[in-house]
Amino acid sequence: MVKQERAARTRESLVRAAAEAFIEDGFAAASIAGISGRAGVTSGALHFHFGGKDELARIVEERAVSGLRLVSRTAGEPEGRAGDPLTLLVDSTYALMALLAGDVVVRAGFALSADVTHRSRFDLRGQWHEWTRGLIEAAGREGLLAEGVTPRDATPAVVASVVGLQVLGAVDPEWLEADTLTGIWSVVLPSIAAER
Repeated sequence: MVKQERAARTRESLVRAAAEAFIEDGFAAASIAGISGRAGVTSGALHFHFGGKDELARIVEERAVSGLRLVSRTAGEPEGRAGDPLTLLVDSTYALMALLAGDVVVRAGFALSADVTHRSRFDLRGQWHEWTRGLIEAAGREGLLAEGVTPRDATPAVVASVVGLQVLGAVDPEWLEADTLTGIWSVVLPSIAAER
């Protein structure tokens, strides 16, 4: 059992080290030696646990996908009660920023999905766009959007704001703080939501 626990810790250390390298260096420049060094293991140990950098990148992205799914399932649902679509949207952006701020692996997964030097199987920003569009369309159907605002108008503003924070937060985590998001919502929400 001790051996299995040590192997699991080593694997997790390597995934985290890879995530840090992908964020700081980008996929192309991240090296096996650099990832191994960050994790405090040899390159041979990395190859024992993983097939290489591509496999590590896939695992990092899969964790980011899982995190995004969790955000979309649980945000705005205290005690299992979903709020209106705009409340759910706002809550989910806070949940996503908290996840990005607190989990370097998820942050790296988002960065990898947009890294042109990496062939990603995932489009995390696209998934976020679809989630946002769906909620804003639902808000439109429920009469929650301001007069003259269409989902086609509101969706890009919200998506660009959140993706912008994600991109900036990859370099400077202060961009992922709740206060920053509150400032953005204080400008955006009155522009798109009906008064209530």
